[in-house]
Amino acid sequence: MTDTPPVDGQPAAPTPQPSAGLPAEPVGAPEGPPARLWDRMRDDPQYAPEHLALEAVRRLGPEAVQWAARARAEQPGVSADVLADQAARKFVNLARLSGAVSGVAGLPGAVIDVGVLAWTQARMVLHIAAAYDVDPLHGDRATDLLVLQRVHKVAESARLALGVAAGRERADALFGLGGQRPLGRVMLQLGVRLAQMAGVRAAKRMVAKVIPGAAIVLGTWANSSATKDLGKRSRALYRARGVGVPEPRQR
Repeated sequence: MTDTPPVDGQPAAPTPQPSAGLPAEPVGAPEGPPARLWDRMRDDPQYAPEHLALEAVRRLGPEAVQWAARARAEQPGVSADVLADQAARKFVNLARLSGAVSGVAGLPGAVIDVGVLAWTQARMVLHIAAAYDVDPLHGDRATDLLVLQRVHKVAESARLALGVAAGRERADALFGLGGQRPLGRVMLQLGVRLAQMAGVRAAKRMVAKVIPGAAIVLGTWANSSATKDLGKRSRALYRARGVGVPEPRQR
């Protein structure tokens, strides 16, 4: 883009340019969920989306706060909409790469791929919240993630499920979750739940990846399309909420 042409002989103000350094790091391979979260989700696949949402707010919320502060410092006067668009573009680009990041064939590779995609999408949602001055560290962001990612239809059921998942986290820390189950069944359930969270319509697309000779099912189109749709829903939600009134932190 170029600066706006002068009008009536007066020099025009430069057209605001998106900062190439926001976020500062170049777009590379998408970051996946931490190892402890993978263990937790594998042990409790029924509540995998809830575990991911809770961990995303804890781990990715501070990153989103820092990104928004840096973005505003580097782009004085930048609007919330512009920041939200920058975040969405970055994470849509990352989502395009998340369909084959594992390099692992079969069901384990498919599970890793959808887990990385769901984690990338959670990062995007929290960055968009921060762009609109909605606290990405607030406990309600986990509820937002589950509703925006259509794991739950309403906030009340999302909060209930998050409470169950949080309780199971505490119980696991004290006693360990019980019962060994067949690994194949656990992985399939985990993959289906994460595919649902990531918006990969029809978990059958995730399952199809394990069929020899199948194309990259979780490819660039499916991932970027689902992530773009999530970005639109997130911007609509947080644009309406972003009134600059801080929410009380949940302890």
